[in-house]
Amino acid sequence: LTERPQAVLSVSPQNWLTEGDSVTLSCEVTDSSTDWIFSWYTVVPYRDGVTQLINSHGFIMYVELLSDSSRECGGNYTLSPSALNHTGVYVCRGDRGEPVIHTLYSNPQPLWISGESPPVSLIISPSRTQHFTRDSLSLSCEDQSNSTGWTVRRYTDSEGVLDCSWWGSVTGSTCNISFLSTSYTGVYWCESESGENSNPVNITVHDGDVILESSVHPVTEGHPLTLRCLYRNTNPSNLRADFYKDGSVVQNQTTGEMIIHKVSKSDEGFYHCKHPERGESPRSWISVRCSSCVEAPFSVLMIISSVVTASPYLLATIILLVKCYRARGKSS
Repeated sequence: LTERPQAVLSVSPQNWLTEGDSVTLSCEVTDSSTDWIFSWYTVVPYRDGVTQLINSHGFIMYVELLSDSSRECGGNYTLSPSALNHTGVYVCRGDRGEPVIHTLYSNPQPLWISGESPPVSLIISPSRTQHFTRDSLSLSCEDQSNSTGWTVRRYTDSEGVLDCSWWGSVTGSTCNISFLSTSYTGVYWCESESGENSNPVNITVHDGDVILESSVHPVTEGHPLTLRCLYRNTNPSNLRADFYKDGSVVQNQTTGEMIIHKVSKSDEGFYHCKHPERGESPRSWISVRCSSCVEAPFSVLMIISSVVTASPYLLATIILLVKCYRARGKSS
């Protein structure tokens, strides 16, 4: 028996994207053949009809062929522009020959896409992205449209995509976790029966004594941002802390709190805090949205609205000018 070749999946430019960005998934096979035909799959929770596979951690995962997956020789699958409902975890596989030889399924690659106005928001309580082990956590889907049947989902490298019913207790569109462990670290989002998504949130559960409290969702340029260093079993929980951005110290604070009064794009990056005796927090990515990008659609709409409103008056003026010109021509 010859060993089946391995498909390898990569993402360019990155896994975390803003709605409208372009992204390409590239599938390659670890042998010298060039006549592979590729199929594309997304990782899904278990249901009838999906394909089962064992991931590199030894856990069972389930995948489903993408409905728009075209089986072509080119090993690229491009989303341009990307949309909120493209959030998910992708897998590829190659086929060739007759009888058909299949590669092993590739490594999973997630795409996490955030938008300005998602149809639903994931509300986290306590409202932060880092949490202590043994604490409780509530995640709920706050609807902004007529969609129904929102479900909280989680992705971890080891277990793949699982609905709340596998790891929490469900009440309506709310998911409760009574006792957190580090295995709850992962990416969480809300998804509807029709495939609509909220913005994804990366949640870290830490078994140390220090965590960073930061904004769950992207911060808009010009708005304030507050970061706090929180300590396990300490009341009040915020004490002296050093704050770091991308590995370099940015502030030494005696209050355990750092405030950026007007955020700019240059403030975007990985932040963590450190206490000289208690240790340091994990890193959290702080995303900054440009304010002009948020306002741009409204400006365009205002321009279009103004043109449409002015059109009848502009047309009437042109007709009058033409009539005057003709009348002047006749009189001369």
